Amino acid sequence: MQRFSLCTSTNNTLTYSSLLFSSIRNHISQGSHKCALLLYKQTRREGLYDPSVVPLLFKACVSLSILHHVKALHAESIKAGSHCDVFIGTALVGTYSKCGILGDSRKVFDTMPDRNVVTWNAMIGGYLRAGDKESASSMFEAMPEKTPVSWSQMIDGFARNGDTAAARRLFNKVPDEAKNVVTWTVMVDGYARNGDMEAAREIFEQMPIRNCFVWSSMICGYCKKGIVEEAGVIFERVPERNVEIWNSMIAGHVQNGFGEKALQLFEEMKGEGFEPDEFTVVSVLSACSQLGLLDAGKEIHNMIKQKGMRLSPFVVSGLVDMYAKCGDLANARLVFEASESIKKNIICWNAMISGFAINGKFHEVLECFGRLEESNIKPDSITCLIVLSACAHGGLVNEALEVAAKMERYGIEIGIRHYGCMVDLLGRAGRLKKAYDLIKRMPMKPNEAVFGALLGACRIHSDVQMAEQVMKLISASTVSSSDSLNVLLFNTYAASEKWEKCEQMRIRVDERIQKTPGCSSFIFSASSMFTWTK
Repeated sequence: MQRFSLCTSTNNTLTYSSLLFSSIRNHISQGSHKCALLLYKQTRREGLYDPSVVPLLFKACVSLSILHHVKALHAESIKAGSHCDVFIGTALVGTYSKCGILGDSRKVFDTMPDRNVVTWNAMIGGYLRAGDKESASSMFEAMPEKTPVSWSQMIDGFARNGDTAAARRLFNKVPDEAKNVVTWTVMVDGYARNGDMEAAREIFEQMPIRNCFVWSSMICGYCKKGIVEEAGVIFERVPERNVEIWNSMIAGHVQNGFGEKALQLFEEMKGEGFEPDEFTVVSVLSACSQLGLLDAGKEIHNMIKQKGMRLSPFVVSGLVDMYAKCGDLANARLVFEASESIKKNIICWNAMISGFAINGKFHEVLECFGRLEESNIKPDSITCLIVLSACAHGGLVNEALEVAAKMERYGIEIGIRHYGCMVDLLGRAGRLKKAYDLIKRMPMKPNEAVFGALLGACRIHSDVQMAEQVMKLISASTVSSSDSLNVLLFNTYAASEKWEKCEQMRIRVDERIQKTPGCSSFIFSASSMFTWTK
């Protein structure tokens, strides 16, 4: 093993240090990143250093989102003289770019005495992740040697940034010797991801060889577009199905509201000898939620226990969501509380908070939110949306205002849906003027849902004057006065027994919905137009 000046040279120390560094590698390979970093600190205190573990430690730092450790490791590599090593340099380029620090990434790249194709790919990948297509293109053009990975990365990067036209131009330029199943697959996936299934199908049908990923990509693409029948056609053509392909088909049916078919596919999957994984389980639990099939959900829960499946946060949130939506809040809570052995993430907490909300347990929502705040997990925008909505339905105005204030402290952007909840909350509480003022102060343009929330409150409180003010505000905005908003205004008039205004509104609506005759036109001159009714 190559040693640097920071190491001692006795045979015993060499054996001891080899064991330590081997242990660091094992920890990282097993995902025990924190243990690996703690062990590395021990080696440094003892004056030991092995440059070969540094790239692995960068990976651990990225996984734990601890950038200051990356910078410390970088400084140590400079001190040890190992920063010129191509593997350490390449790992640094990739690490800084994954952390979004492209300036530091480029600085390391530019100062490296030697670079390999992986170094170039790491830098280009950083630019693509940041959406800087221009810099990625410039670097790609300057690249001395382009491998199939380089081409695939560029095609995928441009497609992920929504530029499928540029991705296709790159795909068309790929030399024959570099065009492999991956380059074909990323082009198909790029089109499917962006909803252009016609173009995806065109490339897919031309593929000389297809892998499992491209079959799955086509199924997902069709399901995302709601064309489930065509997804089924592709599914039937798959020569060798695997769990991922079954998962795509099951999840696609669930996403499109076909829960019964999803459960049928699940049974077929098991019948063909495939073992469900956590993605399968979450999809079928969601199907049970859609259909309100508590007994079927319990059967799946029992299957999880019998097979000894890992209760990941993903699975826990699926179970909590299923039980809560099926009305079994006791079991939802039991699953949530019994999962102390796993590290619950924000998705688990959101599932439990949402479970309380949909079952009308608004004070429990706030209690659970408080427990979340006491944990080391930060609420996200979805958490706050659930809590605000619960407060709106529970009439908890002051509590909602506290949550809104906390959003700023947590650095969570208040979006239009949060504003909609606040308008709904104030409106339900009869604070129509405050709700109206909030709409006028919104930093973004209100949408129909926001206006609808206030108009609905006007109907509840029979406030015709405020409803008319809201309609004036709608007229002055870019939101068109839709039928649903007009119905809300009509109902407000009716609730206030303003029958004359109801009749005026009915006449206006009738005039609007009368079919306008189609017409053809021939412009004879600048001042005359003849029309014929079709």
